[in-house]
Amino acid sequence: MALPMKQIVMKKAMKAMKKKAVSKIARGKLAKTIVFKGRKDFREKTSTGLQKMHLMKNKRGKVVTKKQHAIGKALFKKTGQRWLEACVTARRELGVKGFCAIGGKSAQGKALYAKAKSLYAA
Repeated sequence: MALPMKQIVMKKAMKAMKKKAVSKIARGKLAKTIVFKGRKDFREKTSTGLQKMHLMKNKRGKVVTKKQHAIGKALFKKTGQRWLEACVTARRELGVKGFCAIGGKSAQGKALYAKAKSLYAA
């Protein structure tokens, strides 16, 4: 004599899970680039709080802050430009053509450095 089988009730299907919210903060090495380009699920700012309005591309195509760019330009104007002009003038006065390491091991390089340094100090 066979016993009556138990009736199996189907379980209710699980509800679909909600999608996890994507962070609006860009992190990592390319954070500034992601924010500047506005890609990757539109990340709005970097972990330090920089937004697109704070960023720009420099002449090499790297994304930098506008503040950094201004500081770099000011520093170059303050010291770098004078040294560059001194080196160009020294090369012209000594008649150096082609590559010559300024302050290198050669006599020409040492003379070039000395001349540039004297022009820079003047």
